[in-house]
Amino acid sequence: MFMVASKFITLTFKDPDGYSAKQEFVFLTTMPEAEKLRGEKHFPDVTKPTGKMLSDGRPDQPSVYLERLELIRNACKEEALRNLSHTEVSKFVLDRIFVCDKHKILFCQTPKVGNTQWKKVLIVLNGAFSSIEEIPENVVHDHEKNGLPRLSSFSKIGIQKRLKTYFKFFIVRDPFERLISAFKDKFVHNPRFEPWYRHEIAPGIIRKYRKNRTETRGIQFEDFVRYLGDPNRRWLDLQFGDHIIHWVTYVELCAPCEIKYSVIGHHETLEADAPYILKEAGIDHLVSYPTIPPGITMYNRTKVEQYFLGISKRDIRRLYARFEGDFQLFGYQKPDFLLN
Repeated sequence: MFMVASKFITLTFKDPDGYSAKQEFVFLTTMPEAEKLRGEKHFPDVTKPTGKMLSDGRPDQPSVYLERLELIRNACKEEALRNLSHTEVSKFVLDRIFVCDKHKILFCQTPKVGNTQWKKVLIVLNGAFSSIEEIPENVVHDHEKNGLPRLSSFSKIGIQKRLKTYFKFFIVRDPFERLISAFKDKFVHNPRFEPWYRHEIAPGIIRKYRKNRTETRGIQFEDFVRYLGDPNRRWLDLQFGDHIIHWVTYVELCAPCEIKYSVIGHHETLEADAPYILKEAGIDHLVSYPTIPPGITMYNRTKVEQYFLGISKRDIRRLYARFEGDFQLFGYQKPDFLLN
C-alpha cells in the first residue's frame, strides 16, 4: 500500500480489481475547444512537456511511449477498424475517468488491469485520506466516500477544459488475458460482497449460451466466451447494467481515438511504466510506486492456452473479432496459436 511519510507515498501491489459504473451512452460527441483558464497548466495533445526538450520543441520522451501513441493514432485512421476503434465520448466513458484537480490528472479505469492501486494513489493525492493504509477496502470503490470525482460530475465546459489541459493516462494488458482475469475474479473467486455475478449474471449467460442443456455445472469459460463473441449480446448487456465494465473493450471504456491521452501504460511493463507515468504527471516527488513481485505482470501464454482449450475455433474467432480493436490499437499480437 501507499504509505505517507512526510511527502512520500508507498504502495503495495495487489491483483487487478474492478469497479461499478452506469451504462448510459449519452453525452459529448465532439470536444470543442475550451478557453484556457488563468493559472491552468496546458499540455500538448500528445505529451506533457517534462524534462529535456528536443530541437523542434517536443519533449524528449522515451521512444516506446511515443510509439504507443503513434500506433493508436495510425490505427484510429484505419477505416477497416473504425467500428472497433471509435466510440462516443459519452457519459459511460466520462464515468470511467477519475479526476485529481489538485495535480491536474485524469485516470481512465480499465478493470482487471490493477487499477485499484492507481485509484488509491489519486484518493490520497486528492486529500480524502492522508495515507493508503487509512483507506478501507470498501471505500476504495465507494464514490460517495472516497473523494475521487468522476469526470462526468463536472459541467460540459469543465469536462472540456480538463480533457484539453490535464495529464491523461490509462493502463492496458493483453485483451484475452484480461478476460480470463475478469472471469476468474467475478465467477470463480467471486467475493461475498458481489453475489450478483454468480446468482444473476452467470445464470443469464448459461440460459442463453450453454450448448449442453443437461450440463449442471456453474458458468464455464466457454459460456463466457460465447456470450462475449455474440454480436447480438447487447440486450443481455443492458440487463447486466453496471457490471459489464469488467469485460467491455478498452475502446468502449476510454475512447482512445477521441481523447488524446498523454501516456498509455502496459501491465506487462508496469515496472518501468509506473515510475514513468508518475514522472510525466509531475508527482514523482510525492509518490513512489512499489516493487512489483517478479513475474506477476508477465504475459502467461500457457494460462491462456489452458483456458481456451476445448473452445471451438468459431467461438474464439468471434471473440477476437470483437476485441480486434484492442489488439491492434495497443500493439498486442494476434493470438494465431488460438485462432488457427
